[in-house]
Order: sequence, then structure tokens, then C-alpha cells
Amino acid sequence: MAGRKTGADSAKIEPLRPPRPCPICGKPSDRKAYPFCSARCADIDLNRWLKGSYAIPVVEEDGGTTPDDGID
Repeated sequence: MAGRKTGADSAKIEPLRPPRPCPICGKPSDRKAYPFCSARCADIDLNRWLKGSYAIPVVEEDGGTTPDDGID
């Protein structure tokens, strides 16, 4: 069949994304665990998300109107 790659041609697959360092440890990333270098670093990142370590800080302003102010 024309257009199908076989054997040595299929081994020359170019990655879609450029290689980047692991955001946890800095080692080169692995294709199986991208963008991490291993399943261990992926689990560390998941644990940080679940604990709330990646929370975005919020500054609340006082003096704003709320629906309970009695203003109609």
C-alpha cells in the first residue's frame, strides 16, 4: 500500500513537541510521561495539585457591594 510506513521508516518518528526539562527535577523529559521525566515526578506534581500547593493567590477588596446590602 502506498503511503504506509513500515520497518525502518516508522522508527524515524519526529516528536511533535520539542524536548523540555522536567518541571519537577530538571532532567530531560520522557515521551511516556511528558512533560515529566518519569511517573514518579508526575505523581509528585499530582500530589502538589491535590494538596493545594499550586493555589493562585487572591486579594479580596473590602467595601464592595454585595446582594445582602439591602439595595434594590
